[in-house]
Amino acid sequence: MQKEKRSITPEKAVKILQEYGTIVSLEEAKIILDFMYKIAKLSLDQYIKV
Repeated sequence: MQKEKRSITPEKAVKILQEYGTIVSLEEAKIILDFMYKIAKLSLDQYIKV
């Protein structure tokens, strides 16, 4: 399995979310990013198939 290159780190996600008043832990940020990348991949896959 190929390792994905991700431009947003969990640390950066925590900082961005804090700027908007949402406090999350580093572990929660990892889960959020995993979810967002999966949704983005599904969206791209679906768009390409159309």
